[in-house]
Amino acid sequence: MKKTLLMAFATGALASTAQAQSTVTAYGIMDASVVGGNQKYVANNLQTKSTAILFTGAGAENTSRLGFRGVEDLGGGLSALFTIEVGITPDSTAAISTASTQNRQTFVGLKKEGVGNFAIGTQFTPMFGAVAVSSAAQTNNMIGDVIYSRNYTPGSAGPGATGSFTANDNNLSFTARIANALTLNTEKIGGFQGHAILVLNNQNSTQATTISSNGAAVTGGVNNQNGWGLGADYTYNKLFLTGVYQSFSATNPYAYTQAGGVTTFTTGAPTIFGVAGANTLGTNVHDNQGYVGATYDFGILKAYANWVTRKATDSLNSSYYVNRQAEQIGVRGFITPTIESWAVAGLGSYKAYGQGQPTANFNAWQLGVNYWLSKRTNLYAIVGVENTSNYSTVNTSGVATGTNSANQNGYAIGVRHTF
Repeated sequence: MKKTLLMAFATGALASTAQAQSTVTAYGIMDASVVGGNQKYVANNLQTKSTAILFTGAGAENTSRLGFRGVEDLGGGLSALFTIEVGITPDSTAAISTASTQNRQTFVGLKKEGVGNFAIGTQFTPMFGAVAVSSAAQTNNMIGDVIYSRNYTPGSAGPGATGSFTANDNNLSFTARIANALTLNTEKIGGFQGHAILVLNNQNSTQATTISSNGAAVTGGVNNQNGWGLGADYTYNKLFLTGVYQSFSATNPYAYTQAGGVTTFTTGAPTIFGVAGANTLGTNVHDNQGYVGATYDFGILKAYANWVTRKATDSLNSSYYVNRQAEQIGVRGFITPTIESWAVAGLGSYKAYGQGQPTANFNAWQLGVNYWLSKRTNLYAIVGVENTSNYSTVNTSGVATGTNSANQNGYAIGVRHTF
């Protein structure tokens, strides 16, 4: 009897120990605001204007989300980890959407103290991590940031406009999140930390149809959407440097098309290079992306400098490509112990299809302020502006077919709570 009680006590003690070593934490963000703005869009010499204002829970400063992360101590400095994070859509009848875009992160992995960690699943890319810690705007959802670019579409101005102030185009400047990924992160050694990503998604199938005379897509064949990326951070006293290069072979992120020998270049829509027919070119591309960022902490404020480039090239015809690059500077700091503010200004350019094809320059700026009610709750105000220069669309013979431009601005006043 005594042995039985002793064994029961020991089993209970071991179970309690195991529970203490394995933890699951719920976390999230709720961000709601009043958002407004206007847009003037000129397409083929025809001008469209729109103005809008609305209450929204989509998240102007941060996307609303709900997540769970867990860690289990396996002993000897080894631990297992997982994260499940989904987007919250308070403006929808379904508070938590089942759409694939709402799968913000879902991965599992292992961590070894003194070495680093790896994880497999849907994850943020190394470039997103670098931008998040080296941009003064800190990847908010407002227009005016040319590095983590957002395309505001108030009302229905411009082709492809969604009528939303928080269009989901955070993959515009670079790939922010990707599935089928293995990530590696080293521990910080001598101020250095390394990051890597490997994407593997090979699908080969028997070809079911052939290309028709009108250029219809082929069904079946090889669909290898793979990629890799490398990044490194360096910290020395108050200086922080980061750089990332990542390359993917995937379906065309810009969906540029051609019909009747005419190509169209558009702005103000989730796809930057617009639609001019049904014969899609470059559905498989080499998507190369680079980023360099730096910060220096002066104490009163922190200064930021960023540069990003992205070039997507048709894997079958390298003369078809889309190139975007931008640079930005900014500052961020606390004016008082409870009032934090930031400012960013940047410029860049778009170029498509090579020599003689449309090129557009753009510039943007953003101002923001947080009033911290506590460590978890703040009020905020953000205003941003972006202008795209006039440019002309041309056909394959180099003949101009129209003049386009875009000017848009947005503002938000809201409240954000993290838990």
